[in-house]
Amino acid sequence: MPSTVPNQCYHCGLANDASQHFEAVVLGETRQFCCPGCQAVAQAIVDNGLEDYYQFRTEPATQNDYALESRLSQLKVFDEPALQEEFVFDEGKHKQIQLTIEGITCAACGWLIEKQLAKVAGITQVSVNVAERRSAISWAPEAISLSQILLALKKVGYQGLPFHPDQHEASFKKEQKSFLKKLGLAGLMTMQVMMLMAGLYFDLFGNMEAETKQYFYWIALVLTTPVVLYSGSVFYLGAIKAISAKTVNMEVPVTLAIFGAYIAGIRATLLEQGEVYFESICMFIFLLLLSRFLEHRGRHKAAQISANMMQYIPVTATVLSDDQTLTQCLAKTLTVGQVVLVKPGETIPIDGTVLSGQTSVDESMLTGEFNPVHKKEGSGVFGGTVNQSGSLTIQVTQTLKHALVNQIIRLQSTAMATKPKAARMADTVSRYFVVAVLVVAAGTFTFWHLQGNDHAFWITISVLVATCPCALGLATPSALTCAMAKLNRNGILLKRADALEQITDVDTITLDKTGTLTEGKFSITHSWFAEPEHQQYIMRVAATLESRSEHPIALAFHDSTLFAIEDFAVTSGYGVSGVVDGQRYQLGSARFGPLVETEWSFAPNVFLFNEQGCVAAFQVTDAVKHDAKDVITELNDKSLILLSGDSQQNVEHIAKLLNIPEAVGNQTPEQKYRFVEERQRQGRRVMMLGDGINDAPVLASADVAVAVGNATDIAKSAADVILLGEHLTSLPRLFRVAEKTQQTIKQNIGWAIAYNLLVLPFAISGILTPWMAVVGMSASSIIVVTNSTRLLK
Repeated sequence: MPSTVPNQCYHCGLANDASQHFEAVVLGETRQFCCPGCQAVAQAIVDNGLEDYYQFRTEPATQNDYALESRLSQLKVFDEPALQEEFVFDEGKHKQIQLTIEGITCAACGWLIEKQLAKVAGITQVSVNVAERRSAISWAPEAISLSQILLALKKVGYQGLPFHPDQHEASFKKEQKSFLKKLGLAGLMTMQVMMLMAGLYFDLFGNMEAETKQYFYWIALVLTTPVVLYSGSVFYLGAIKAISAKTVNMEVPVTLAIFGAYIAGIRATLLEQGEVYFESICMFIFLLLLSRFLEHRGRHKAAQISANMMQYIPVTATVLSDDQTLTQCLAKTLTVGQVVLVKPGETIPIDGTVLSGQTSVDESMLTGEFNPVHKKEGSGVFGGTVNQSGSLTIQVTQTLKHALVNQIIRLQSTAMATKPKAARMADTVSRYFVVAVLVVAAGTFTFWHLQGNDHAFWITISVLVATCPCALGLATPSALTCAMAKLNRNGILLKRADALEQITDVDTITLDKTGTLTEGKFSITHSWFAEPEHQQYIMRVAATLESRSEHPIALAFHDSTLFAIEDFAVTSGYGVSGVVDGQRYQLGSARFGPLVETEWSFAPNVFLFNEQGCVAAFQVTDAVKHDAKDVITELNDKSLILLSGDSQQNVEHIAKLLNIPEAVGNQTPEQKYRFVEERQRQGRRVMMLGDGINDAPVLASADVAVAVGNATDIAKSAADVILLGEHLTSLPRLFRVAEKTQQTIKQNIGWAIAYNLLVLPFAISGILTPWMAVVGMSASSIIVVTNSTRLLK
């Protein structure tokens, strides 16, 4: 506790200088300090919002706490705007960063970090992905700085650094090396102690004298000590972090069991009476470390699929300057507007648009689809994909920070911010379960001690070990991590982890037509003109209007010569409008203008209006995606609805081709929204598939929203799931993985709870010895992790 003696320094506890006064306001009161150094450090702590340091510390700081002062100054460098440019993302009023967190060992660590950082003023959201040892943190920059966030994380007991793939991999290898050292030492000593104790228990050395047995006990104690103090340290640190935060986690009963058995063994060895379980202590630490190590490797294997996507981005790029000279530069220094040359066989270094050249590009690292994608002038390309044939000149449209690969990595990490009900339930149950275990252990000891049982202490140790809820804490995170990695490998990107849970409840799928079920490659098959002699002029007007639109239908109105356009506007669900050649035109659906009944020999679905009325009508058709029918057939156990803004006639035609039972056309964005809302009021769980701006409202309202790979940015931002490829075959796969994940989570939680309930009576009754409890607990955790990794296959 901080010093409250008037003549002592509030910071370090040493005597104050009577001839000089150094003061600072801490915790609302004026405090006295012995020197300007202590005063400066205290003021720095106050200025950085870290006054809790003085409330929770257990002893005074050393005079002139240079370590803390140095840490504050070191972290200040992360507040530099130039440095933040690389790894901090702006989200309106807030900022977000991905951090690599060192020291995370289990789900309890993630919960502890989230719980403590959520209390810090200015932090708006904290989500920890234990599987990837990463955290996504959003904060209000006017309320708190990044250096203060990093220092607050350090106070909880964890080191956080801005995520970088290479550094993240180095951090994993560092932790893996530490794991292997601890595990190797524990394994080696466990074998030695087991041989000694086996000889004693089974009297393999004949009638051993008491002095010799005591000598063996001392040898076992010497061999066990480094295992307890070094190999087991990872558990004690976790327990200390939890207790300092006034909570409990799974490490607490583990620590109590280890030190309880160890101290009892020391006492029995010194007093030469009582039992020792040195072999059980070593085995417990070894098996627990082994399960943690296997979990660590399994999580890393799953996380590698998405976290290491940046390894596909080449380090350098070839820049083509205005005078056609070629220069090499770092890919991460490329800026929007620069032009790069990509030769056959090279990896595309950045997201951009093809200016010249044609080629086939392997996009399997993004979409999971191994068929090459044809690219030509105007096509979009993505960093990390491979140019297979021709040379391309590409204009950069996104910096590396905002490239699709980086967006995928970022979205994968933030997806864990919204935990499924099963995950939240498991977190809550495991915390209460730890408390229950401690209460049951205390009750068990009290009961057997009052009964005069000499083994009361060891029975209690067995209870603490056997019922450690490690498997329960691993049940959901391990399954979710493996499932998301599996989906990512197949070109399916989840933006919300709880979407997996909701997908299994979906009973109704509504599908947009254009660009979702169809190719989005339009052509004009029939046309009508009010004044046929002005056909060429009218087509130029239509092409001018559509040249500003990003809707796929615009490609049907291509013209090499265009008019100037003013006051251009897009009206979602209706079409586009603008002033062309001095006159206002509207191009879109029939409801966009005053349509006069006309006898057409075809079914037009696009109309051009001016102030006098309809001047042209077009039938624009689109080819159905080749895999759409197979996908629809595979999803026939759901209620399928085709919901489109196209004419009812065209919508019914597509629905008939694909055997979709219900087709609803002529829908505005608001009508689509109301349609889905009405189905939800009827108790239906609705999934919506869309790709355009007009689909954004209904995507946001659906229980699960899916955007296909060729979707607009606004549709992708409203979606919960993004299919990175343009094909629909990944949709049935999404349902299968979601269902299998749900089954796996239920199996994991069921097994974890059943094991603990089953083993508890045996532990309380004294049937289960400490070494048996050790084997059972470790096997339970390994079973859960192994079951989850089956999702990766």
